[in-house]
This record gives sequence, C-alpha cells and structure tokens, in this order.
Amino acid sequence: MFGLKLIAKLFKVLRSGESPGKIAGGFILGMLIGLTPIWSLHNLVVLILLIIINVNLGMAIFSFLLFSGFAYVFDPMFHSLGFWILVDIPALKGLWMSMYNTPVIALSKFNNTVVMGSLVVSLILLLPAFFAAKWFVVFYREHIDAKMQKLKIVQVIKGSKIYNLYEKIRNIGV
Repeated sequence: MFGLKLIAKLFKVLRSGESPGKIAGGFILGMLIGLTPIWSLHNLVVLILLIIINVNLGMAIFSFLLFSGFAYVFDPMFHSLGFWILVDIPALKGLWMSMYNTPVIALSKFNNTVVMGSLVVSLILLLPAFFAAKWFVVFYREHIDAKMQKLKIVQVIKGSKIYNLYEKIRNIGV
C-alpha cells in the first residue's frame, strides 16, 4: 500500500505545475541524503538546505528512499573508494589529520570509509543527476503524461465516485 501511494505521489509531482528545476533540486538533495549514511553532519546541512531552498520536498523523499536502497547495495564499493581516498593517497594524509583534529569537522565522520566513499560518489553524481532529472520531468510532461491519462485504468479511477469526492474535498481549500 505504501509503495502505491509513493508511486501515485511521484506521478502527481511529475504532473504538477512546479518547475523541472525545483523537482530536480529535490531529487538531488534526496539523493545526497540517501546515498550517504544518515547520521552524519553533511546530511544535517542538506536537510537545512531542503528547508531553505525552494525545492520539491516530495521528490526529495522519493529520491531518499530510492537511493537508500542503492546505497545498501553499493556500500562495499563505497568502502573501497573511501579506504583508497583516506589511506592510499599519501598526499592527503596531512589534510585528514588536520581535519580530524578540528572539533566540528570531526563530527562529520569523514574518517569513516563508507561515509567518505559515498559522499565522493554522491558529489560526482550531483550535476549529472540534476540535469537527468530535469530532462526526465520535461520528457514525461511532453511525451508520456498524455498517454498515461488515456489508459483505461486511469480513466476508470477518475470516473469513480470516490475520486470525484476526493477532488471536491481537495478543491475546497483552494
């Protein structure tokens, strides 16, 4: 049931009049939180950005749930990348030592290999994911949405009394 509601809200966001940039912004901020371990300082910063910046919160939640599943699968790869960055690059050891000795930065858990690897991967994916999400929203609105509305199941649901009652209740506050 929860999965169906999530998919319905995803389609609602895609059909909304909100700009593709706001939807893509919510997508990438949710991706940042979803790919990295949840209890870290940078995720607090991303949550504050979600509140301050005008992005789509529903898409951020969807993206967080989606990428949390990916993160679980790719954690061994994140560990290997983080280990390589933290241990195998001698030129960065001085930077890591000074960061570790700085109290606030030490709270970021950057010295955890999974945190470091997943953060690097999510930062690398940031711009490509933003532009891909923005393109997908435009593509969906131009090419797929009209076809979705013509599906029999959508027409049956929209023709039902329950849906009409829902629309009346929803439009009362508008």
